[in-house]
Amino acid sequence: MRKSGRRRFLGALVAAAAVLVAAWFAWPRPVGVDLATVVRGPMEVTVNDDGKTRVRHVYTVSAPIAGKVLRISHPLGSEGTFSRHVGDEVKANATVVAVMQPTTPSFVDFRSREEAQAAVAAADAYVKYAESEVRRLEAAVTFYRGELARAQALARTQTVSVQALDKAKFDAESNEAALVSAKAQVAVWQGVSRSLAARLIDPSSAPPTQDPVCCVQIRAPATGQVLKIIQESEAVVQPGTPLLEIGDPLDLEVVADLLSTDVVGIKPGAPVRIDGWGGAPIRARVTRVDPAGFLKVSALGIEEQRVRVTIDFVDEPKSWSTLGHDYRVTVHVTVWTSDNVLTVPVGALFRKGNDWAVYSVKGGRARTAVVKIGHRNAQVAEVLSGLGAADRVVLHPSDRVREGSAVAQR
Repeated sequence: MRKSGRRRFLGALVAAAAVLVAAWFAWPRPVGVDLATVVRGPMEVTVNDDGKTRVRHVYTVSAPIAGKVLRISHPLGSEGTFSRHVGDEVKANATVVAVMQPTTPSFVDFRSREEAQAAVAAADAYVKYAESEVRRLEAAVTFYRGELARAQALARTQTVSVQALDKAKFDAESNEAALVSAKAQVAVWQGVSRSLAARLIDPSSAPPTQDPVCCVQIRAPATGQVLKIIQESEAVVQPGTPLLEIGDPLDLEVVADLLSTDVVGIKPGAPVRIDGWGGAPIRARVTRVDPAGFLKVSALGIEEQRVRVTIDFVDEPKSWSTLGHDYRVTVHVTVWTSDNVLTVPVGALFRKGNDWAVYSVKGGRARTAVVKIGHRNAQVAEVLSGLGAADRVVLHPSDRVREGSAVAQR
């Protein structure tokens, strides 16, 4: 009898334990969540985007004439070696940054060569004709000078008339003038012959130009450093062809192309924080907002209306002297700031109809609280109503968190 009662007691004990275990597993557990506290403190709203540095005044050195620009490492006889590289220091109107020489003659095709040779032969023939005319006129001048001398001798004895003396003078002077003209014709046609013969010069037979006196030496227009060599190799260029860029690397500014919807709240003088360049944050300020925007296609293929904003450094150059031309930076332009604002993390906000709401934790349960939001940035939002300081809210609530759900700190 005792054994039977003991078995019944043990069975009842096991059944009660099973019921307790099942009830423990079936009992709803609090949802693990991340919590944040609503606090009061400073807050700022910034417009953030990528920017780049640039030298404020960049001087582009261009070819002044058509010719052959030498490679930026060329011997100049006794003057040593001319060599320019990116980063070299240059002085205004003193440092030679490029050297140009005349171009070599072009190739002559067969028909043009035959025409040129025929023209040279014709010019040479006319030179011979002009030389023979010079010899004829020299003989005539000699004769008429003799006639003039005899007429002058007879005129002193009044043997010849005055008209005969004048005619002798006229003949002598006319032939002398004709002789001068004939000699000039010889010189002209000799020049024409040489000019036509120069067109027949073959590029392979043209002597190389080594004398720097014949060259055009282009000097730096400003003091600074060589920022970029555009035409590094030797080449034949036309007037106005850019060769290299010069600027002062300490005369830097930052330009950022911001969305036009963000720029409407930015005014000249707005404070800027610059980071993302590999060094400590730099203080700066907005100096200019362009009055016109432009269309820019983003990396995702989206057309965006952008406006260029120019920014100047406020910190001393020693804090950003390692920056250079066309370096990438990240700019944070402050459009609003306050020292005492009630803020809530933006990760706690979600939409409820047309309003913003959060899950506020009270008594271990989530309660929906509709809030009115003012300014906001990427981290926090200004709370105008609906929450108070030290309230606890759920961050990034999942679909398991609902009104009245039991929650606990994860």
